Amino acid sequence: MKKPSSKIRDEIAKLQEQLKVAETREAERIGRIALKAGLGEIEIDEAELQAAFEDLAKRFRGRKGGSTGGKKASLDGGEGRQTTTVASGAAAGGTGEN
Repeated sequence: MKKPSSKIRDEIAKLQEQLKVAETREAERIGRIALKAGLGEIEIDEAELQAAFEDLAKRFRGRKGGSTGGKKASLDGGEGRQTTTVASGAAAGGTGEN
């Protein structure tokens, strides 16, 4: 049986609200981590910070499992290069809203 368009709209509205709540929760989590790391005190252009966030996301995409959080020295992948760890969300100047 086909659903009427009004039911589909109601489901979409509920899903949009769930998405907003999930994005806010994620932004708050990452924002807290960023503040603990001292990112709230750094003067940086928003575009530059966004680019750093994108680099960080690329570095961690595709990994399986969660982070142990205990090996900061090995975050550069063992290549001996210096890296800057940044987080996105509220600390990036974003509101978590789209």
